[in-house]
Amino acid sequence: MAREASRRQSARTRRSAGGLKQMDWRQVRNPYAPFEVLREEHVEAIHQASMRILEEIGMDFLHPEALEILRAAGASVEAGSERVRFDRGLIEEAVAKAPAQVTLHARNPAHNLTLGGDAINFTSVASAPNVSDIDGGRRPGNFEDYCNLLRLGQSLNIVHLFGGYPVEPVDLPPATRHLDCLQAFVRLSDKVFHGYSLGRTRILDALEITRIARGIDEAQLARETSLFTIVNTSSPLRLDGPMIEGVLEMARRNQLVVITPFTLSGAMSPATIAGALAQQNAEALAGIAFAQIVNPGAPVAYGGFTSNVDMKSGAPAFGTPEYARAALAGGQLARRYHLPYRSSNANASNAMDAQAAYESEMSIWAAVLGHADIVMHGAGWLEGGLCASFEKMILDAELLQMMASFLEPLVVDEDSLGLEAIQDVGPGGHFFGTEHTLARYETAFYAPLLSDWRNFESWEEAGSPRAPERANKLYKEILATYEPPPLDPAIAEELTAFVERRREEGGAPSD
Repeated sequence: MAREASRRQSARTRRSAGGLKQMDWRQVRNPYAPFEVLREEHVEAIHQASMRILEEIGMDFLHPEALEILRAAGASVEAGSERVRFDRGLIEEAVAKAPAQVTLHARNPAHNLTLGGDAINFTSVASAPNVSDIDGGRRPGNFEDYCNLLRLGQSLNIVHLFGGYPVEPVDLPPATRHLDCLQAFVRLSDKVFHGYSLGRTRILDALEITRIARGIDEAQLARETSLFTIVNTSSPLRLDGPMIEGVLEMARRNQLVVITPFTLSGAMSPATIAGALAQQNAEALAGIAFAQIVNPGAPVAYGGFTSNVDMKSGAPAFGTPEYARAALAGGQLARRYHLPYRSSNANASNAMDAQAAYESEMSIWAAVLGHADIVMHGAGWLEGGLCASFEKMILDAELLQMMASFLEPLVVDEDSLGLEAIQDVGPGGHFFGTEHTLARYETAFYAPLLSDWRNFESWEEAGSPRAPERANKLYKEILATYEPPPLDPAIAEELTAFVERRREEGGAPSD
């Protein structure tokens, strides 16, 4: 019995130096069948509608090199414009060349990740312009908070990779900001990170910093996917120049491109989920096909981000029933094309409150049941993406750990059935002191990060600490005990030299 408890320990929780109970690092697996919100004929109807969109309406590609590449591949480029129309055969043939599975290589090989199959990976919050905690309130993004969010993401084992800058450090010069942010990824973490497709220069710098961080040459980088980027279409039916340059440079080097349409139903797509999904599918397939035309076999993922807007204010809504159904349907569409799938942990709450929790829970369930491979904004997202919250990082880590625990296969064997314990206790007894219980005292059940399982009197006596206050205390404990991961001195020296040289060259002033 003790051996069984020990075997399950790694899948449960441990206590770190800072007092934080969290799961050991591991690749989370989803053993359950995907939940299908669409019937097979509905999936096919959406596919056919998206093919009609690309054939009859087309999509704008705002980049001359992309237009030439697509024209040479057989797409129809409208004379004097940037409108491209695709024959469905061209789309289907190109998309079929994309791999169904990809490995993302981290600076620390123990943090390598699989996309495809039953793997599920959670990212930190990304791209928020503001940051908040209880002590400092809501404030514009800055480099100090940026680095602390990286330290927090590195320390949380349930955060598998960084989905972008947790917050935009607007106190740094725009032309060289990416150099400081990417260098911080390498120095403060050893997990997979993201490079922004904001023009050719920035993505090339990200690729070079990734290569330096891993201590490899360009040929090995091309063999081992190590960087990923999110490419958002400018819905409806448009892909802009900076994003296209990201696709070009990443695909040519076999790095992961996640094509994610920004289809908010009622604003940037039709005010029906079916219509929004048809448009999402058309935009995603056009971007994925383009990446395959650039380099057949380049790793790509199908991104779903369809949600609705509040029809009175126009504000995006997340964690709604419509959002959840669209996320589930997106997973079905990705599986139709045998592609890895990206979804999100999204909410539109302005504070770390009940709304933030229930909208995030709704989003996470949809992502997991839809078999997402990457769950963007897994920890820390507030205000529909306008704010990165330190306390929400802890709340989301709790939600994600609970989900990971739920995804563990249920053990049913002679030992776990506990018949001897039931026989020992018999009718009317209790199991607190049995050998069966004591052998599992630390490992039998999920141990929470944030939940406060006390009776009212003892909770009140302790000062009635609410979840935001407990999360604030925990994140500070984590930062107080954070230690940067080891970095080879030669790599650190090469990284510094590259960043300083690029800074002297002006960074990316025109991108």
